[in-house]
Amino acid sequence: KDIVGLGSTVAIKYIDDDDEDEYKIVGSQEADPFNNKISNESPIAAAILNKKVGETVEVTSPQGVYNVKIVSVQ
Repeated sequence: KDIVGLGSTVAIKYIDDDDEDEYKIVGSQEADPFNNKISNESPIAAAILNKKVGETVEVTSPQGVYNVKIVSVQ
């Protein structure tokens, strides 16, 4: 199960600054950014949905465009 989907917990690495974060992708009703639960409609989740571990993906957000690499999917 190395493809990102709803309910997945995903570790991503921000390419520009080498930071890593882990998010659980949930429906918009369950979203809780303070507990790293992001909506499947958020810019990061929308960009990484249906992608595989190891892929680098471009994210377009209100703060600009940046790249993340999918490190793991659970």
